[in-house]
Amino acid sequence: MYLAAAELRLDLLEREDSLPLASERWQHFPYSCFSHHEAACCEVAREWIIANDFAQLNGGDLKTGPRWLRQKYEWGPSSWPMHWCDVVERDVIDCGAHAALAHEAFAARGVTAFRAQFVQKYSADATVQWRKKWGDEEVSDHWLTDDAIYHEGNALLVGDDEVKLWDASAGWWINARQAGGGYGSLVAVRIFADGQWGGGDGFRWGDHRIKPNQWHQL
Repeated sequence: MYLAAAELRLDLLEREDSLPLASERWQHFPYSCFSHHEAACCEVAREWIIANDFAQLNGGDLKTGPRWLRQKYEWGPSSWPMHWCDVVERDVIDCGAHAALAHEAFAARGVTAFRAQFVQKYSADATVQWRKKWGDEEVSDHWLTDDAIYHEGNALLVGDDEVKLWDASAGWWINARQAGGGYGSLVAVRIFADGQWGGGDGFRWGDHRIKPNQWHQL
């Protein structure tokens, strides 16, 4: 989960956003993006992902989650920055890479999707295990606190203002009824969108109204 300075989308971050999170470093943390060599190696890799998504979709609903990505790529430690030509060679990628691939698949299908960031509640035992795993790979564990994690996913527009939240690393849609409490539950979300989306009261997800580009406590 890393973003080179030239690729930072700080124009989308509202600096007055001061919602208390489990870690202050997540307040304005950018979502993950792949780098591009501006050469055939990266463009071929990107087209390969798109072609595979269409093959796996096989004429099905365009708004189906790209579960094949989770089947191809195990979730785990990833070093960043990461180029398109790198990711197709890997077997293990983190949530930022999963979300970036899923977003590319949704965009190629012609559906409207947005990058999303999550904070999820876990346990101290779980975070200790993940911290060790990431440490063994000498990869940053900035996404961990004592009992909560920073995570990345996607928001898919399914109505005028309604979205579904996709957890690309798990390969499932997040259940709005299970948010806000319990092991693995979603406790905060931020959806990145430009001015033409989420106007007025913002996006609708279950019983929640989520204003774009701001952390929303669940």
